[in-house]
Formats: sequence, structure tokens, C-alpha cells
Amino acid sequence: MISVNNISKEFGGESLFGGANFSINPKERIGLAGKNGSGKTTLLRIIKGEVVPTTGEIVIPDGNTMGYLPQEKTITSSKTVIQEALDAFRFVENKRKRLDDIHAEMVNRTDFDSKSYHGLFDEQELLNEQLRLAEPEKLEGNTERVLKGLGFKRSDFNRPLSEFSFGWQMRVELAKLLLLRPSLLLLDEPTNHLDIESIQWLEEFLINYYGSVVVVSHDRTLLDNITNRTIEINNGKFFDYKVSYSKYIELREERQAQLKSSADNQQKQIRDIERFVERFRYKATKARQVQSRVKMLEKIDRIKLDDLDSKAIHFTFPEAKQSGKVPVEGKNVTKRYGQNIVFKDIDFQVLRGERIAFVGKNGEGKTTLARIIAGNLAYEGELRMGHNVQPAYFSQDQWEMLDPALTVFETVDIIAVGEIRKRMKSILGAFLFQGDDIDKKVSVLSGGEKSRLALAKLLLTPSNLLIMDEPTNHLDILSKDILKNALLQYKGTLIVVSHDRDFLQGLSTRLYEFRDQKIKEFRGDIFEFLERKQFTHLAELEKKNPSVAETPGKSSGNKNHWIQKKEMEKQIRKLSRSIEKAETSIQQLESELEEINKKLANPENHEEEIKSGDLYRQHDLVTKSLQNTMDEWESLGTSLDQLKAKAD
Repeated sequence: MISVNNISKEFGGESLFGGANFSINPKERIGLAGKNGSGKTTLLRIIKGEVVPTTGEIVIPDGNTMGYLPQEKTITSSKTVIQEALDAFRFVENKRKRLDDIHAEMVNRTDFDSKSYHGLFDEQELLNEQLRLAEPEKLEGNTERVLKGLGFKRSDFNRPLSEFSFGWQMRVELAKLLLLRPSLLLLDEPTNHLDIESIQWLEEFLINYYGSVVVVSHDRTLLDNITNRTIEINNGKFFDYKVSYSKYIELREERQAQLKSSADNQQKQIRDIERFVERFRYKATKARQVQSRVKMLEKIDRIKLDDLDSKAIHFTFPEAKQSGKVPVEGKNVTKRYGQNIVFKDIDFQVLRGERIAFVGKNGEGKTTLARIIAGNLAYEGELRMGHNVQPAYFSQDQWEMLDPALTVFETVDIIAVGEIRKRMKSILGAFLFQGDDIDKKVSVLSGGEKSRLALAKLLLTPSNLLIMDEPTNHLDILSKDILKNALLQYKGTLIVVSHDRDFLQGLSTRLYEFRDQKIKEFRGDIFEFLERKQFTHLAELEKKNPSVAETPGKSSGNKNHWIQKKEMEKQIRKLSRSIEKAETSIQQLESELEEINKKLANPENHEEEIKSGDLYRQHDLVTKSLQNTMDEWESLGTSLDQLKAKAD
């Protein structure tokens, strides 16, 4: 058990956080929550020992090891992918040599009862245990398995690491960390450079990991799937919830409501005291009471609420002219770089108002096709843009196009038009630019801040075809929710490249999967798509190796357990969607019934409908439909509760 004891951290005399007191228990899965800048990364680095806390200490029992994956890292390796991954095991030879040295020393000693001899014996036991966990006899096989899980092909293994993009280089860093199997994994945004399939593989790995995991992530689905505890940093204080992320959000909202009530009561108390002081400040007979209340004011510990309230932020896109019925259509579209074919002879069509998601492994052509549609890349084949199409494109490197000499506010002010200009500060607040932040020069912003500013700038530009490439990479969960809600209200056509499953759920109406130089259409939800792919993959494995299905034991049991789990999750999502539909129907029926009751309350204006009996028949039909729908809603809710209880 690793203990975090009264940790605090200050920068330049300003407190970032204080009073961090918690333990990390064996096999625990902890998600660190909090707004950008709250101190999550700093806390990870303190636990790892890279940053010295202002006060407090980290207590790490002997034998515990730690691995830390930062968001960014300078990588200058000249080795191949497989060599760099295996480089994680340099310690194996060092430990073996140390074991040989200990053995040689113990053979020549006779002081078996001495403290130093027992120390050698303990060190020997520890080294043997560490080597056992590293499984040196399986190094190459495990390394290949992890690299494949993170998206590398076997043909990539002997390519120099320097040939790969930074994102792929970071995958190798993650692979090295997972292969080392430390007793505590500290992961800072581990999915930033992963595609959906690799994220799913990482989830399964972490769920079954033997040690403890502390993770910072803006991937809500990952947090829900792997964590069983959430520690929030809020206004410099720590709040510990023994639940996964989504449940934490519910509990947090309850706590915030209570906090708001307490803050309102406190403000009333402060105003009453201040009025008393003002009223009797100059009366000698009240001097003692005034002084007492002044001291009382000084001692009050002011309750702080969240700076950013998601319910207070509403963002909608500026109106644009309506495009033609088919904004984009491609026939026999091909893209090649020399001898390398990205995709060949693909056909696709995007209809007005659709929200299309491009999904698939990195390197299969999602970004390439997005750039072709945006008009930024040459291609072979035929691409037709519809009538009156006004495209807007957000690329992953959009922030590089910002003017470094402008301030945050000036950057968006020069493009905003119409009524939206009145809500500039609210919109910037939605992307975490608050207070003095709006006066910062672009040149001093971090990469993440620049990316968010570029996104805010794009969303202020009228368009009827929005093409977005990984728009959520640098957004926290709150900002992602704000963006998603805005996109759901967007009246134009959307094409989005994303690996964020929670972001895509309910957002896209159709998917195109990129694989093996082709694209394949899928109609349905992102989770339904992923479930179908998993079952297809299992079926393919069984065809290749029929004995797997017939052989009893651990593999068969794990597969059956996985299938049952996925089927239950599918049923839960299906019931949840049915409940949402029932709730929508109830609202509509209640509105209809209210209108009928209004007419019945004013018979003089609706004589014909009342005389014919139509109004009464409508009333009976709507009342019966409402009751039936209410019964159905209640039954669905009971079934969902039972299924969730069974899943837990």
C-alpha cells in the first residue's frame, strides 16, 4: 500500500493544492479527475518522485515499483521498434548479475545469523520475485503481443523508431511501461495517441493488470470501464469517491448542490454581519459588538464553488445557407504516395444533415480522406461537392495557423459576426479561457490551449459542411460535452474523425470504417459497431482454431465470460435507449393532453369538436396511450435496475 501523506504544492507562492491524504491499495484502479490546471499531472509527478512537494511525503513500501507515462516526452532513439521495446528489459541482465554476485558472496560467508547476511538473503528473494514478474523467458513473445495490441504490424517491428510519428513513438513508450509490469502504473492521458481498437486492447490489459493503476484521462468510457475509485482535485482540495467516473459525476452534482446551498446561507450570514458593522460602526456603545463581528468575518472560511458551471454555458453554431441534398460524393477515389496506396477506388456519399464518423486504425486513411474533402490534398478519381456547400475544416495541427501576435480575445473577435459577438466571453469560457486568460498572447499559450482556441475560432465561422479531425484531443470532459451538445444542434453536415467512443456515441448517424485500402459503411451506434467487430473477430478466431471453442479451461471460460459481459452491456444500452424513447413519448403525450384539456376548459371556442365528440375521443385515446407508456416506462426501468444489479 502506497501512502500519500498531507501533500501540498505551491508555485511562485500560489497554492496549487493541499491536504492530499489517501492510500493506493493493491490492484486498485483510480481515476484522477479535475479541470485542466487543477494539478492532476503535478500530483502524478510527485508520486513518481519527479517533483518535490511543498509539504508532505509519499511512503512507498520496499519492493514496490512504479512506472510513469507522461503526456509528452522527447524521444531520440536510433533503434528499431522491437529493439526499443526490448530495451525496457535492460534491468534483467543487471539483476541476474547482481544475483550471481550475491550467490558468490553467500557461499563464502559463515555469519548466517548476522544482519548483513539476512539482508543479502532478503535482497536475493526480492530480485528473484522481480525477475519472476518480468518473465524473462517470455520477453520477446510478450513484447510482440503488446506491440500488436497497440497497433503495430509485424512488418513495423524492424523499422527504425525515428521513421514513425511522435504518436507512434509514444505507443512504444507505453509498450515498454506495460511490459515492465510495475506494481503501480501512473498513466497521464494514455489514449491521446491511440485509435479505438488500441484503446479497447489497453482497457482489457488494464482490467486484468496484476498491480495498481492511477490514470488521468479525458476518455470517459475508458474511466468507466477500468476504474473503481475517483479522486477529484477541486479548488485545491481533494475529494475521494469509491466509485467509477459516471457514478462520481452523479455524486459530485449532489455535493455541489449541497455546497451551493451552504454557500448561499453563508453569503446571507456575511451580508447580515456586514450590515450590522456598517450600521453601528461609529456608535461607541456598540464598539465591542462591532469588533466582535469584524473578527467573526475574518474567521469565516469562505465556501468556493466551481469556477465553471457547465449548465451556464450554451453554445450554438452561427447560421449558414442550406447546401444541396448531397454535399459530398466520391467515386473511385484513390490516394497514393509513390508506391504506397492509402486507399483505392473507394465510393461514398454524404447526404445533407448527416453526421458521419470516420473510424479505424491510425494510418488507414481517415485524415487523408478528410483533407481531400476539405480541398487540401490532391487525389485520383472523382469528388463532387454539392450546390452551395460552405466547408470548414479543423485539422489536428490547426493551432499552428494561429497568429502568435494576437491575444486570445482578438483571435476570435476578428472573425465573429452578428449576435454571437455578444457572447464572446462565454464561448471562450466554454473552452477554458477565463478571466485574464483572454488577454494572453497566442505565443505564450501551451499546445493544448492553442488547439482549444483554434477549435473555438472554427466554431465561430458559418459553414454548412463541418470536417473535424480529432477535435477532442486536447479537451477535458466538460469541454467535450459542450462541443458535443453544440454539434448535436448543428444544422449542417458533419464529418468527424475521432477515436473518442463517448464523444461519438449518439453523435454520428453513420460510420465509415477504414481498413485494407477500402472503406466499409456501418449504420448504427459506435458501440454497436464495436460489439459487432468483437464478435466477428471471435468468430474468425474460432474458424482458424476450432479447438478453442471445444477445449474447456481458462481460455474458453474467459471467452464465455467476455461474451456474457458484452451481451449484458448491449442489453443495458438497449433498455436505456428504450427508456429515453418512452420518456420522449410521455412528454409529447402530456403536451397533447394539456392542449385537449385547454380546449375542454373553453368550450365556447371549440363547439363543433365537443358536439361531435371528437375532443372526448381524443382525450380518452391520449389518456390511455399515456397510461400505457407510463406502465411501459416503469417496467423498463425495473428491468434496467435488475440488469445493472446483476452486472455489478
